[in-house]
Amino acid sequence: MLLEADTLTYDNDSQIVTAAGRVRIDYGGNRLVAQRVSYDQNSKRLLAEGDVEIVDPQGTRVTSDKIDITDDFGEGFLNALRIETADKTYFAAESATRRSGRVTTFNNGVYTACAPCEEKPDKAPIWRIKARKIIWDGQEKVVRFEQSRFELFGFPIAYFPVFETADPTVKRKSGFLIPSLTQSDELGTGVTVPYYFALSPTFDLTVTGSYFTKQGFLGQAEWRQRFNNGEYSIQVAGINQKEPSAFDPNTVDSGPEGDPTEGRAMVGTRGQFDINPRWTFGWDYLAQTDKNFSKTYGIANFAKSVQRNQAYLVGLDDRNYFDLRAMEFKVQEEVLDSNPDARDPKQPLALPSFDYSITPDEPVFGGELNLDVNARAIKRDELDGFTALSDIRSGNDPFVRGLDGDNGRITGEAEWRKTIITDSGLVITPILAFQADAGYDNASSESIDRVNAMADRLNSLSEYQGPTADADVVSEFNRYMATLGLDLRWPVLFSSTSATHILEPTAQVFARPNEQYVGDLAIPNEDAQSFVFDATTLFERDKFSGYDRIEGGTRANVGFRYTGTFGGGWSTNAIFGQSYQLGGENSFDQPDLVNVGAYSGLETDTSDFVALAGLMTPVGLSLSASGRFDEESFDMRRGELKAGYSQGPLSLTARYAYIQEQPLYGFDEDRQEVRGTGSLRFAQNWTVLGSGTYDIEKSVVTNRGIGFGYDDECFTFNVSYAESVNRDDEDDVKKTIGFNLSFRTIGDFGSSQSLAQDTN
Repeated sequence: MLLEADTLTYDNDSQIVTAAGRVRIDYGGNRLVAQRVSYDQNSKRLLAEGDVEIVDPQGTRVTSDKIDITDDFGEGFLNALRIETADKTYFAAESATRRSGRVTTFNNGVYTACAPCEEKPDKAPIWRIKARKIIWDGQEKVVRFEQSRFELFGFPIAYFPVFETADPTVKRKSGFLIPSLTQSDELGTGVTVPYYFALSPTFDLTVTGSYFTKQGFLGQAEWRQRFNNGEYSIQVAGINQKEPSAFDPNTVDSGPEGDPTEGRAMVGTRGQFDINPRWTFGWDYLAQTDKNFSKTYGIANFAKSVQRNQAYLVGLDDRNYFDLRAMEFKVQEEVLDSNPDARDPKQPLALPSFDYSITPDEPVFGGELNLDVNARAIKRDELDGFTALSDIRSGNDPFVRGLDGDNGRITGEAEWRKTIITDSGLVITPILAFQADAGYDNASSESIDRVNAMADRLNSLSEYQGPTADADVVSEFNRYMATLGLDLRWPVLFSSTSATHILEPTAQVFARPNEQYVGDLAIPNEDAQSFVFDATTLFERDKFSGYDRIEGGTRANVGFRYTGTFGGGWSTNAIFGQSYQLGGENSFDQPDLVNVGAYSGLETDTSDFVALAGLMTPVGLSLSASGRFDEESFDMRRGELKAGYSQGPLSLTARYAYIQEQPLYGFDEDRQEVRGTGSLRFAQNWTVLGSGTYDIEKSVVTNRGIGFGYDDECFTFNVSYAESVNRDDEDDVKKTIGFNLSFRTIGDFGSSQSLAQDTN
């Protein structure tokens, strides 16, 4: 034991040692400071007085006017004390006793996780719990409150005869978690109460009970287990619905085709493990009695609109990667499978999907070589596209997103490029690329008939030529594409004392044969359906988004890049250019089952102009604009404007988007909308935010919302209100109201309310 003091007095008759004046005692990891300390050698007790402070080995700090404690600091009595734990939680009481070295009882105590105000230390914290008695068991890691009331901003809002919570030092402790509330027209008012079982340091279980006034009891359980190299979880949930008729008729939630299904359930599992520093294995899988159960009841981790069931193996090493996975896409929707608008039965299985890429570290013939392999096997039970031949003949949905049956493809691609810089600064990059594919397509005869009908419909249009289909329902194909390219860039630097400008004229030429099997059913387009031609894709060698389509013919891309840097933190950038089909067949003018090239801006020999410009300022303002413009009239075909401001407490964003109609691509009308978001932080801890989206073509606000919140180191509060409006029916409004309270060390409490309102 180490003792420091101004004076030290020994009373041999009474066996009392007294230290006075700036006393400090260090013993067994405990530190005690006081103005005066008396030690009774007979009773082995310390009596400390005057600005007493004790700090234990865990960092818990106790302050009091007077402390009577044993010499091992295991038991004692304290008056008018305050305790500050290592993780910044606070106890205060009129008096307290400590026994057995582990249990502290506070009389007329107060507990909070909010630090006292430095300017007004006597001011009530944001929240606190006052109790007649607080019992803190340091061994069981439990704090028990008896005859307690919960105060928020100094006002009592709840009374609890008895309740317990985990010790502030505990990260995992068995017990009830904070309940939550929900409200919706179909489910009614719901109360959810979870109970957490901390079974071991590596695994736990959460059991949750929810009761909905219209649908009854929903039971849930989640098992989680962690290992040194990963973790996994298993979730189950089930309900026996009391009132299926509360849901809209002829929906999955109310039961299939007038046959209400009361019992609904799900099981889901997720996991990921690191085999070694380079390889990772994982899975994500959901099985349920119907396709919308998890979304309807908001099952955590499985409530997304599109659930991707998958198992995967991924390897990463520098610039090389390996990705092998099996996938199943499940659309959680309320419409029945018999409904023509149903999406779920049209989703494919990918068994498997494979990607492999390798880039050798060493140069190959003085340049960089990249090798890619892609393979997929697709199985689809139902045709994804139009629903009847009459729809095609009437001009509706003249495209097919996916054929029923199965198809597959394996692709190998190699690209070599070498950069040469001349004395004049010209950057010359020769490019050699080769791609080879082999695949099969086993489409049903019904698919063949419908594609042929679609082809007839498209071929009747003077502006477009439709695809054709083979009479044989089983097709195999082999395909290749060789590319010889040249990329020329000549960056020119202009500089002054306050600015630097780099102008980089760029020209590319890619020579290659025509794309094979264009418009033929033998090669379905499964992975290249999403395509946007803009300034970011102007200088791509192959502008298609996937491997099922390949650019063919000889093409030139011409344009320039500009970058400017100015004094004071200002900067700007721009891209402008155009693409030209110099020879061979233009792949973007050749149809496939989804008409991916239609209205792309590349379907003519001289493409539309594409442009992009951006500005960054030191005052938090950023601006950007991009667009695609007709090659003859310069009319805008596609455009986007963005503006953002973030400075201090204020943050604003605005976005305008316009896309011209694309009838053969599935969009019969222009699309044009404006979206804005904003947030303002005021009074240090308060934030207000809002957002809205306005459909200019429909003249309707499709989304709007507002919210505000408070947050600091011990308390968070959020409340929000949002509306979603059907752009085709303004009276169809879905409203959501929610709030969340979070108290550090105590837990979260939240509520959400969803209400569908139709005023027709």
